[in-house]
Amino acid sequence: MGIVVSRDGAVAVVEIDRQASLNALDIETVSELAARLRELGEDTGVRCVVLTGAGDRAFIGGADLEYMSKVTSEQAREFAEVGHEVGRLLETMPKPTIAAVNGYALGGGCEVALACDIRYASSNAKLGQPEVSFGLIPGWGGSQRLARTTTLGFAKELIFTGRYVGAEEALRRGLVDAVADPVLEKAMESARTIARNSPSALAAAKQLCNRALQGAHAANLAEECEHIAEVLVSDDAREGTTAFLEKREPAFAIASIRE
Repeated sequence: MGIVVSRDGAVAVVEIDRQASLNALDIETVSELAARLRELGEDTGVRCVVLTGAGDRAFIGGADLEYMSKVTSEQAREFAEVGHEVGRLLETMPKPTIAAVNGYALGGGCEVALACDIRYASSNAKLGQPEVSFGLIPGWGGSQRLARTTTLGFAKELIFTGRYVGAEEALRRGLVDAVADPVLEKAMESARTIARNSPSALAAAKQLCNRALQGAHAANLAEECEHIAEVLVSDDAREGTTAFLEKREPAFAIASIRE
C-alpha cells in the first residue's frame, strides 16, 4: 500500500505499509513519504504528526536492499537525497513529530526515527545502523543525528559494529524517550496533548530547541530572547493567558510562523 495518512483531530498519523518487506523503503515509497510530509507540514489543520509502521513487526526495516542492490550511481544519489529530505521535513516542519517505533527500526528506519522530535518504542523494538554489515554506511543522517541524540561514543559503537539494541537499552542510551505497549497509543496520547497547544508557540519552541546542540550558545540565547519578545504580544499568548485567568480551555488560532 505504501504510505497511508489518517487524521485524529489535529493529529496526522503517517503509516508506512509494506509489511511483506518489513516496511522497508524503496525509491517510490520514500518519495511518497517525502511528498506526504511536505503536505502535512503546510497543512494548517495539522498540529502534530505521528509516524509509525503497519503491523507489529517493523517501524521501518530499513532501505529496501533488493532495490539498492540494482541502483546506478545516479539513482543512489537520488535515493540518498530523498531520504535526507524526509529527515529534513521531520526535523524542521513547524509542528512536532513523533516516531512510534513498533518492531524493527534499522538503517534508514532508525535514521527516520532520529529525525523525529520524540521517539517512543514498543517493548519488542530493535534499533540499529547495520549498514557496515552490507558494505554501506548510514546515508540518511545517521552519522550525525545519532551522535547528537545519544553520545558520539555510542554512535560510533553502534555504527561500527552494526549491532541492534533492544528497547530498554535504547531507552538507557537516550535513543528513545519511553517504552510503552501499545506504542501507538502512547504516541497518540502525547500527540493529542501537543495538539491542544498554541501552533505558533510550538513552531517557535521547536525551532529554538533544534539550535541547542549547534551554533554559539550566546547567539542561541539571543535568538530565544528575540522569539519570546514576539510571542509575548501574539494573539495566541493573549488567548492563552486570558483563558487561564478565566479558567477555560484556550481557543488558539492558526498563526503565521516565522521561518
